[in-house]
Amino acid sequence: MSRRPLAAVLAANTVSTAGSSLTLIGVPWFVLQTTGSAGRAGVVAFCATLPVVVAALAGGPVIDRIGRRRISAASDLVCALAVAAIPLLHHAHLLEFWMLCALMAVTGLVHTPGLTARSVLLPNLAEHAGTTVIRAASLYDAASRGARMVGAAAAGVLIAALGAEAVLLVDAATYAASALLVAALVRGIPAADPQPRSGEASFARYRAELAEGWAFLTRSRLLLGITVMVMATNGLDQGWASVLLPVDGRDDLGGATAVGLLMSLFGGSALLGALLYGAWGERFPRRTVFAAAFLLCGAPRYAVAALTDTALPLAVTMALAGLGAGMLNPVLTTVMYEKVPEELRSRVAGVGTAGCELAMPMGGLAAGLLAAAYGAPTALLAFGGVYLLATLSPLAFPSWRSMERTLPPGGEDESAGAVSRTGAPRPGSASAATPPRPSGS
Repeated sequence: MSRRPLAAVLAANTVSTAGSSLTLIGVPWFVLQTTGSAGRAGVVAFCATLPVVVAALAGGPVIDRIGRRRISAASDLVCALAVAAIPLLHHAHLLEFWMLCALMAVTGLVHTPGLTARSVLLPNLAEHAGTTVIRAASLYDAASRGARMVGAAAAGVLIAALGAEAVLLVDAATYAASALLVAALVRGIPAADPQPRSGEASFARYRAELAEGWAFLTRSRLLLGITVMVMATNGLDQGWASVLLPVDGRDDLGGATAVGLLMSLFGGSALLGALLYGAWGERFPRRTVFAAAFLLCGAPRYAVAALTDTALPLAVTMALAGLGAGMLNPVLTTVMYEKVPEELRSRVAGVGTAGCELAMPMGGLAAGLLAAAYGAPTALLAFGGVYLLATLSPLAFPSWRSMERTLPPGGEDESAGAVSRTGAPRPGSASAATPPRPSGS
């Protein structure tokens, strides 16, 4: 029994997430600085997120065959090279707009399998470390939230002091450090290595494994509903983070430093929310916590950003929103680990992540086009209204009540029936899905 592999994954994910926060602010600001166009910022966001859906959908079987540790390390290494190429090509006066879009597409394509590979290892890492899954999930999400807080604040300061190009170079270094941590320290965990499969690798076998993950996901009314809801909110959040907040920061809030501090405040509050849920969350009904947290973290920040032109009201709203956001992923992660057998986690997580991120490419693009055509306040109000409707789902549909059930992997869910230990649904059965990851801010 050793805590080193869990600590290594937590550290790697923290470093990688901090770097992603740098990119989240650095790339839109780089586009706004070099082109002045909110529409082009939306196009870059579209190019960065469209491959994410493809990678998440197709990556599950690949992760199992190549190995979760190898996928995680390779993913971060490729991201480091792609992100570093942007400022280097710009410095050499060789960077064309299509090259920026292509490099961001490469980053989106390879980053999600690495995140999936790390997240599906959590139950095994928790067992190896002698702790519970819910504590490991809360630590994992708290570390990510804390990293976003630090990364966002650092991005704002670095952009103001050194320019967006410097932020992207630091981001590349964080990806490289994450790859090294996983490759060197995640050892002695059988689930991190390539998983044995019956039969030779083939397209037919790959398609069957992918279909198995899809079938497992779609038979759960609860988790299919979660996936659809998070798909909508992730698309809206992508528009917020990649276009609407940077444009609002440029026009009304005083620049990149204010944007970085606001996102850092959100991340710090989210860290607190994750830690609070890890300590006391099990005492309260999951559905109530989840619904209240999502309503708090969603529509209010869009409305306040649209209706005010100073940072203080938005800062208060972002702090409250972050507190709610921090409680979401521990709930969803726990539900997934209760219901999905270990041997299916990569495939089910891949399909579920693809579903949750399906709207993200259109979210960034729609935000850019709306802001360019009608102005940022109108776009913010439109996005906030849709967000409010999406987050009413847990209160509107009865299937969400089954969030309170605690089942062993492969157990029954609300639809009656059972799932075999191999993951194949028996006739009339319904199974659970994946941990959808609300992208937040």
